[in-house]
Amino acid sequence: MKIHRILFALLLTALPGAVARAGELTGPELKKALQENPEVLLEAVRVNRAAIFSILSRAAQEEQARQKKEAAEAEARALDDTFKDPLVPAIDGGTRIRGEKGARYTLVEYSDFQCPYCVRGFQNVEELRRKYGRDLRVIFKHLPLPFHAQAMPAAQWLEAAALQSPEKAWAFHDALFSNQDKLGAEFFRETAKNLGLDAAKCEADAAGQAVRDRIAADMAEAGKFGFKGTPGFLLNGIPVKGAYPVEYFDELIKKLDAAKTR
Repeated sequence: MKIHRILFALLLTALPGAVARAGELTGPELKKALQENPEVLLEAVRVNRAAIFSILSRAAQEEQARQKKEAAEAEARALDDTFKDPLVPAIDGGTRIRGEKGARYTLVEYSDFQCPYCVRGFQNVEELRRKYGRDLRVIFKHLPLPFHAQAMPAAQWLEAAALQSPEKAWAFHDALFSNQDKLGAEFFRETAKNLGLDAAKCEADAAGQAVRDRIAADMAEAGKFGFKGTPGFLLNGIPVKGAYPVEYFDELIKKLDAAKTR
């Protein structure tokens, strides 16, 4: 609702008999009238506050709906653009990969071990793995947020575990997400021991430059792709920002399959 219409309505609620030409008033004329007679607006507020509040509330709702619609349309256009030009993550010998090399779908996750939404993301990824089996491979990358005190140490211990055994590192990864309330140095050491890893070496490697560089590279890539919060995903290069349900990924996979048949 435009301000001209709001002010017009206020005039009618305050002085309905005084605006003989109300339907013909232009914006500048209305502005001039209010500047010359400010008491009109004050009288409108005093006489019928409920009506005025209703007008303003309706205007705010209409504006919010417009902004929401524009944001949804912009998001849909951006998603369509990524199907044409998908994002390409770095994958090398040190990348944590779970699944078949030739899988039809690659799901890259940028995550934080202390983020509660990332636990939901982890659970959704596990469901997707069960559902798609050999057709899906999962890549885990780090995006520890600065306000989660244990996120960076957890990421460092995971990378240290991977230096000893990629397979046991995945078990370490699962334990971190399954015991988010226990994260800390004692839990990291105990988990490493339970998995048959050299806990002392893990602790030393976790503080090493190689581990720090690996995590920094993941974080830089996440930033380049526009991921600021966690979790974030790339499904065959299509970005997903947030812990969306499995059904959302199902729909993306359908779109990917449809795009291949065109």
